[in-house]
Amino acid sequence: MATIIFSLTLLSLVIWLFLILFWGQFWRVNHQLEANKDKDIDNNTLPTVCVIIPARNEADVIPVSLRSLLLQDYPGNFTIFLVDDQSSDGTANVAQEVAHNLDKTQQLQIVTSTSLPPGWTGKLWAMEQGLQTASTLTPDYFLLTDADIEHDPSNLHRLVAKAEAQKLDLVSIMVRLRCQSFWEQLLIPAFVFFFQKLYPFSWVNNPKKATAAAAGGCILIHSEALNRIGGLQIIRQALIDDCSLAKAVKSTHGKIWLGLSTLTYSLRPYDSLKTIWDMVARSAYTQLNYSPFLLIGSLLGMTLVYLLPPIAIIFGLVLGNWIITLISFIGYLLMTFAYFPIIRFYKCSPVFAFSLPIIAFLYTSMTIDSALQHWQGRGGAWKGRVYTR
Repeated sequence: MATIIFSLTLLSLVIWLFLILFWGQFWRVNHQLEANKDKDIDNNTLPTVCVIIPARNEADVIPVSLRSLLLQDYPGNFTIFLVDDQSSDGTANVAQEVAHNLDKTQQLQIVTSTSLPPGWTGKLWAMEQGLQTASTLTPDYFLLTDADIEHDPSNLHRLVAKAEAQKLDLVSIMVRLRCQSFWEQLLIPAFVFFFQKLYPFSWVNNPKKATAAAAGGCILIHSEALNRIGGLQIIRQALIDDCSLAKAVKSTHGKIWLGLSTLTYSLRPYDSLKTIWDMVARSAYTQLNYSPFLLIGSLLGMTLVYLLPPIAIIFGLVLGNWIITLISFIGYLLMTFAYFPIIRFYKCSPVFAFSLPIIAFLYTSMTIDSALQHWQGRGGAWKGRVYTR
């Protein structure tokens, strides 16, 4: 038994060394939009931008998010298209009131969504209708953003400046998620950490690497790139639409960039375990391509990489096996070292950096629940809609 535990703990240690040294430096937080110095655009004619906001029952957050967009300091021409996706809470009326109070009604257009056709997800269908309406203005860029994002006043300017300076087809930021309650501090930084491990930003941003990803809360895409891939039509059934869009762009030799933001925030609260659980379980099994084999592999991998080191420390201490204890302890320290930068980025207590095994157990449980929901025909539920494969 001790031999098996020794072999597994040694394997876990080797995996962590490999991840830290050779896996795209995923654990670093050095890809940040605000760290970019390309603020000024040297073009004589500034690019025109159309902002697309799919909104379904978002009356509670629209006053903040829409106001932040209407007050952007971007010196070029930009128009906002809010697609009211059959809301029942007066989202469109609230949006119009916000624009009226700021005397910017001409900058906002409300698009009323039609019924969801077969073969489309609700968000993508709403975005598609917004794009069709906005295309009449022939913009250079589209900014695809969620209704619950509070944009820093310079966000659009920075996005366009980066795209223009580096000749990028798509620029996306993972906005700063809300991290106030205990459950948010415990689980939200880990959500970003696991995303970075799945899609190392340095690989995403490297044109020579096939890795592609984006964060759906804020995506700036060049209109030519969108036309080149065939529009949203090609990803119309995708539940993880942001990464699917990025993959489509990069597969046509497009250049993309993904990073973090310190100044643009998500307004969506995740102040309970249930709200975070539902968010993860909604698409976790989709990320595994609905494969039972990938699910089993994921469970074994999470156990080996995250759960085994602390368990083996206890096992080694009980048996008095100091070799197992030492190897496990080093693996646990490497895990904590890798997790600490995102903990510091979210300004959480350093104590949370040591909680990754507990966090991994919870996320693994969410993944199992995601698979169970899919098998029961309840997977992908969002805003009153349930999407099957």
